[in-house]
Amino acid sequence: MDFYRASYGIDEPPRGHIGDPLFPRDIGPFGQGAFIRAARDGGALEQVMGQWGLIGWFAKSAVPPRKPGRGGPILTNNARMETIAEKPTFRDPWKRGQRCIIPAWSYVEPNWESGKNQWWRFRRADGQPWGMAGLWNTWTDKETGEVVESYTMVTLNADHHPLLNRMHRPDPTRPDTMQDKRAVVPLVPSAFEVWLRGTIEEATAALQLPDVEAYNAGPDQPSLLAADKPGRQDPEQPLLL
Repeated sequence: MDFYRASYGIDEPPRGHIGDPLFPRDIGPFGQGAFIRAARDGGALEQVMGQWGLIGWFAKSAVPPRKPGRGGPILTNNARMETIAEKPTFRDPWKRGQRCIIPAWSYVEPNWESGKNQWWRFRRADGQPWGMAGLWNTWTDKETGEVVESYTMVTLNADHHPLLNRMHRPDPTRPDTMQDKRAVVPLVPSAFEVWLRGTIEEATAALQLPDVEAYNAGPDQPSLLAADKPGRQDPEQPLLL
């Protein structure tokens, strides 16, 4: 219990992650996972279970509609920091300061250096859990009255990061120095409080990609991926454990 109090300010293990028998595999897009936010009364932190894929106030359903002419739904699992204050799904939660921390013992990213996708798993080099920068929202189904919590992970450009710029499929239409490779943002523990309760300016300044030495990263064991389940396709976003 002291470990979770010191790491996240909560008294119980993060739910939906490692050690929880209900979640033996990684959490994929629109799956249920845990996030941590400041309680609405301004007091202690609270741990919430929600959908990984933010639901905007205007949404007609919890899962976004499919893209025209394509098979998958519109993904809201990640929010680009450069446009987070503009996009309809994210701008109101961002302005209201609805920031959260997403606990994860590891996550995976696609590496295409071989010409095909090889999932790489990212852990902290010191063996501790990540605390990912996120944004949350509460949505109410207008037809049923059901209240649904949801969250998204904030991403930054990683073109100049010597490790993270190796992830994701290269864009042949862009030069090597302008690929716009995206990376989720693990916060250092000292930035947790600022991210959750600081001003927009303070929270923005806290978003920094860790140095290479902070990561323990390498090719993953395919059997651990939720995407390996029958009938599942490789997601376009990282998976969480």
